[in-house]
Amino acid sequence: MSAQVGIVLVSHSGPVAESVAELARGLAAGGATAPVAAAGGTGAGGLGTSTELIAEAVRAVDGGAGVAVLVDLGSAVLTVKAMLAEDELPPGTRMVDAPFVEGAVAAVVTASAGGDLDAVEAAASEAYDYRKA
Repeated sequence: MSAQVGIVLVSHSGPVAESVAELARGLAAGGATAPVAAAGGTGAGGLGTSTELIAEAVRAVDGGAGVAVLVDLGSAVLTVKAMLAEDELPPGTRMVDAPFVEGAVAAVVTASAGGDLDAVEAAASEAYDYRKA
């Protein structure tokens, strides 16, 4: 089987990132899922973002097909943008503009089905159009 796109979920909260990763894996079930890593909170377990945790998560899921990074808000966005601008993340790493929960599910489902990085980004971004009423 060829490498799958990896997914990294960056949140200000470790438990939130882990829970969204668990939800996305569960909803994508039906076989092996694409690699997913949570990078939430600070290294000390507090609220915030950690460049070290983000870099570690990206390395953990990078199988050579690219990595889609989804972020929750504010400084998580700024942190990942800065890391990309400073080449602190491997080539093929891309921040995806998508809603955090719905986008994560769409990204994991698409990556698990063998979608490339462009397809994963498109699926996650399309989650903005999901309507609940």
